[in-house]
Order: sequence, then C-alpha cells, then structure tokens
Amino acid sequence: MTDGLGIGLSVAYLVGTLEIQAIYELSSTLKRIAASFYATVGGNEPVREWLKALPDDDRRAIDEDIATDEFGWPERMPLCRSLGNGLWEVWCSISDKRIARVIFAMSSDRMVFLDGFIKKTQKIPKSELLLAQRRWKEVE
Repeated sequence: MTDGLGIGLSVAYLVGTLEIQAIYELSSTLKRIAASFYATVGGNEPVREWLKALPDDDRRAIDEDIATDEFGWPERMPLCRSLGNGLWEVWCSISDKRIARVIFAMSSDRMVFLDGFIKKTQKIPKSELLLAQRRWKEVE
C-alpha cells in the first residue's frame, strides 16, 4: 500500500503504539516546504550554478543547512533569519572558517533560492541584497 506520495507502507497489521510510531517516523521524514531555484528568462539558475562551482565539502555543508530548513520550516535562528521584505537568509559555515549565505523568499508553497555568496564582511553587501530583491520581484 502507498500513502499517495509514493512512499510504500505496510501498516495494515500495525496496531496501537507501533502504528503511532510508524506514522510519526514517516511524517518526520517528509519535507514541510519544497524548494526551487530562481531561473532567468533564459533558464539559467545562478544559485544552482554557484553551488555547483563550490568545493564538494562546502556544497555539502550548505545542502545540509538548506535541508534543515526544508524539513524543519519554520526553523528560523540559528540557521535562518528574516532580512525583511519577504527575504530570508540561511547561514552556512563552510571550510576555512568562512561563512556562506543563501538568500531566499517564501512563495505560498515553496522557498525560492534567489542568491548565494561567501560573506566577507559583517553586513550583507548591499549589492547582494538588491540582487535578491530584484530577483524576488521577477518571481512574484
């Protein structure tokens, strides 16, 4: 038997506590919010391309932090923080004590990754914030 999401279940014989445990384990593994990448009119996905260009260890660390938000939304601090105007940032610690940021916005049913960069100063560079805002307006 399947649950309609393509996940095979054999719960017909489960009763009592075992059934509750199986339902809890299944629900805790499902994403709470889907994710997508901003795409240009030409179909390019700048954030995906930026991620692919990173070393494997850095990309893996960022993927894990993003997954935490996808599966635990609204996770918020310490991995995720509102930037205002509908924008959010995911904080990611990567190699050599560097910090990466992924800026995203929430549409009704998904998070849309708008920009990604390695943070070099205390504040988010204004150019990165403006870029994310412009891309969000295109998506809305």
